[in-house]
Amino acid sequence: MTRESPLFKEELRHFIKSALEEDIGRGDLTSLAILPADQKLSAAMIAREDMVIAGMFIAAEIIKTCDPAAQIEVIAADGLEVRAGSCILRVAGNAQKLLTAERAALNILQHLSGIATLTRTYVREIEHTDCRLLDTRKTIPGYRKLAKYATRLGGAMNHRMRLDDGLLIKDNHIARIGSITAAIKAAKAFDTTASTIGITVECDTLKQAADAVRAGADRLLLDNMNNDQLREAVEKYKGRVKLEASGGVTLHTIKAIAETGVDYISVGRITQSAPAVDIGLDYLT
Repeated sequence: MTRESPLFKEELRHFIKSALEEDIGRGDLTSLAILPADQKLSAAMIAREDMVIAGMFIAAEIIKTCDPAAQIEVIAADGLEVRAGSCILRVAGNAQKLLTAERAALNILQHLSGIATLTRTYVREIEHTDCRLLDTRKTIPGYRKLAKYATRLGGAMNHRMRLDDGLLIKDNHIARIGSITAAIKAAKAFDTTASTIGITVECDTLKQAADAVRAGADRLLLDNMNNDQLREAVEKYKGRVKLEASGGVTLHTIKAIAETGVDYISVGRITQSAPAVDIGLDYLT
């Protein structure tokens, strides 16, 4: 399975350059001191647990940057689900250069695969419904494109990529302007054609939801509502506006939330709290 890179070529080059400069500094002192300059090495990346692969194209490019002559065989491309014990990449090349590339390549692959794997786990909890999982902007600064790429590989849909990607009226906006009605009126007077989510309004109560629908919202973000409240919102407004549940969603609660009938559930945990998966680089010769 192949996937289009989420980064432009120059973005990818800059990302890899920064990652390697951060990790190598003036040089890999240990490898330079101990290993002959012409020594060869063969190795295999092994998945130590079940996972969804994400970031393999970056890991391979990091290796290639350190050793342009390396022979790389990608066995598990991005988006593929693999079992513990699976070989996901083989590489042969200069020992000094491969050992220098090892940590940066593994770090990004483990981090992004962790996001994709956790996302897939959430998606499976709601796949019996019509509800779709959304990610959020809760990402490490500088890694958003990659994190959201990983959630897509896990089966989620991307919410706003950036603030200029969608118009979302939140409680702080409402507090400053005075009311949901006033906020939506101001939004409608603005050019909203670039918004991928129409005019979305965060609602903490069913009364706020009613106000937002009445004022012409396109979508309601039902924040921290219990399942009874979500069902009532679905009964009243489904088909008139899109309904998104959010706030404190976990693997233990997402199934019941989806079964209320909401259209979307947004979960910050899939990017904010995903643990890195365990991938090892085993040396063969």
